[in-house]
Amino acid sequence: MSEILAPVGDKSSLIAAVNAGANAVYLGLKQYSARSSAENFDFESFSEAAAYCHAFGVKVYVAMNTLVKDSEVDEFLQTALSAWNLGADAFIVSDVFLGKFIKDNFPEIVLHLSTQAGICNVYGAKFAKKMGFSRVILARETDISDIKAIAEIIETEVFVQGALCTCFSGQCYMSSFGGGNSGNRGRCKQPCRKRYSIDREGFEDLSYKLSLSDLSVGENIEKLLDCGVVSFKIEGRMRRAEYVSAAVKYYRAILDGKPQKNDLSDLKRTYNRGNYTKGLAWGQDKSFLSSAVQGHIGEYVGAVKVSNGKYICESNQNFVVGDYFKVLREGKEVGGAKFLNKIGSNIVVSSATRLKNGDKLFVTTDTALNARLLNKKRLISLTVSARFMVGEKAQVTVNGKNYFGTVELSESLNRPLNKNDYENCFKKVDKYPFTVKFTQFETDGVFVPVSELNALRRQIYNDYWLNISQNHNKSYNPHYTLPQVCEQNNEKIAAICTTFDGIACDIAILKLESSDENISALTENFNGEKYIYLPPYLTGSEIERLFPLIKNFDGIYCEGIYGFELAEELNTRLFVGTGLNISNRVDLNYCQANYICLSKELTETEIKSLKTQKTFYLSSGNIKVMDLIYCPFGKKCKTCDKRGKYVLTDENGRRFPLRRYSFGECRFEVFNCADLANGGCGTGILCDCTLLDGKAITKVCKSVDDLRTVLKNYTKGHGTSPVV
Repeated sequence: MSEILAPVGDKSSLIAAVNAGANAVYLGLKQYSARSSAENFDFESFSEAAAYCHAFGVKVYVAMNTLVKDSEVDEFLQTALSAWNLGADAFIVSDVFLGKFIKDNFPEIVLHLSTQAGICNVYGAKFAKKMGFSRVILARETDISDIKAIAEIIETEVFVQGALCTCFSGQCYMSSFGGGNSGNRGRCKQPCRKRYSIDREGFEDLSYKLSLSDLSVGENIEKLLDCGVVSFKIEGRMRRAEYVSAAVKYYRAILDGKPQKNDLSDLKRTYNRGNYTKGLAWGQDKSFLSSAVQGHIGEYVGAVKVSNGKYICESNQNFVVGDYFKVLREGKEVGGAKFLNKIGSNIVVSSATRLKNGDKLFVTTDTALNARLLNKKRLISLTVSARFMVGEKAQVTVNGKNYFGTVELSESLNRPLNKNDYENCFKKVDKYPFTVKFTQFETDGVFVPVSELNALRRQIYNDYWLNISQNHNKSYNPHYTLPQVCEQNNEKIAAICTTFDGIACDIAILKLESSDENISALTENFNGEKYIYLPPYLTGSEIERLFPLIKNFDGIYCEGIYGFELAEELNTRLFVGTGLNISNRVDLNYCQANYICLSKELTETEIKSLKTQKTFYLSSGNIKVMDLIYCPFGKKCKTCDKRGKYVLTDENGRRFPLRRYSFGECRFEVFNCADLANGGCGTGILCDCTLLDGKAITKVCKSVDDLRTVLKNYTKGHGTSPVV
């Protein structure tokens, strides 16, 4: 059965999701949620939420999908166990190895691997299954052919509606290095929604260069269904309840084969960034980028006409006071407006912005629609029959389950219980979302006081609610033993370079601009260990095309989880990159790799307890802050200048290098505006020389002073500044 999975940021969104027909919801607790700014749930409110959902047969998935530091592991595990004991149906986890630890110690717990883990090909899916996950939530960039292949391996969940992250999920450090607010810790400040310019003709103006339109797969959901996808996910734990209701309603109608004419219109009015894109599963479309408007654009109403100082728009739609609009001029937002009144077939709006003839009006708040969406109710049908006989205890049957009173009934001397009295009483459902249908009623003239009849009803409905909403999970005690780390120093130097010419290191990692480069020329005269760099996202077909190249190296350096399965199948060595965010002792214990680079969001103090002979730390050179699995220039290949490097400049004048590479499709990397300059700290040193002179950097990477002299524009990164 296919599942519509709805986002829940608070209680009102949860009720809206259930009422609209969601099969499952996902939510966060107060800790370890990748949406920490949502209201989220404490244990008491979560218990109530789980009970409410289960009464309707709706599953509850708890998102615990943040980077977990070593000092937090115990609290993370105990939080998960508490939520499981309160009724969680599954956990959405991004740390694949913490998931493995949970599964090994508490085997009945169900795990879904978060989109933050970046599963995008069959190699990642196979590894997730080995680690004990029952479902993978695919990266939003996953190609349709890979979706089909993955769905044949493991249960698969795919995003169909909502915001798209600019960066490949789990690999974004822009907010982290720009201000210490980690997206991987649920505190992203959304720098991708700011304005930038790019040093390419036609892209020099400041606009929302990195902002993407909202995803709306729409009726293409049928194609995903044909691929074997079982869960269709709506993004939006930060959005309002009416959006949740409209989104669930829209996809519920499509899957039920009953699409309604106004469903998409309703969805657009509740939230719509960029007039929607179908996403990357079928390739980048013309609507993918939203460089002119980065926020809610709503639905188009009509053009503005200025008449006698009034702003008028021809429209037969019924708007009311309290409705608001966004105004666009030549595709760019210039202000807002609010409804004043209606004159014939025209509406009159007011605006603090001086509007012009031809400005376009988009409704962004439709109060009547919002009320209609939130007034939608989903009720549980009760079929009730009763038997009230002298000398017997009252018997009431609810949906086949029998309930009995506590005392034997007596014959009435004055006014016996009648059918109307009984039905009027049991029509009252109190706080419960019940609707009652009556069938058989038997009595032989008993007397039942009104107070006792009401008490009986309250007890029966309460017992029935507890029965249908109860938690069936096996209860677990927090008994486990965390692995220990044998601390050891690592004196090796590893370097990511585009050529090995003259570099001074033990391990060289070749980062290609394309698969057509001359490997021999780039790697000659280097006698250390040689690895090939694999980015976090590769399609299955791209990986197969790389097989001949990989054979020229001692192993692979991989930024994605798929590297584990790929290295095993190719029987080659594995260097785990920073993109896997290895950050605690559980990770180290389960991570079976030859070398491991710890997360670049850890401080030098935090990595001291994680030092082993195979661990490294990114301590010098470039800091990659984003992987873009799309073309920021709109995929206009015929007019592209095909440069390998650009500069992305923000409103404050900070310059972020933008690098192009291709293993088939063009993709891009964004690097921090300042390079990293930290010395060794007991782990192996990893230098990222993607855009730097590897020969110069590797010679001075152990000396902070010498590094700073070479780099000039540098930062300590998170060496001494922890992320929140």
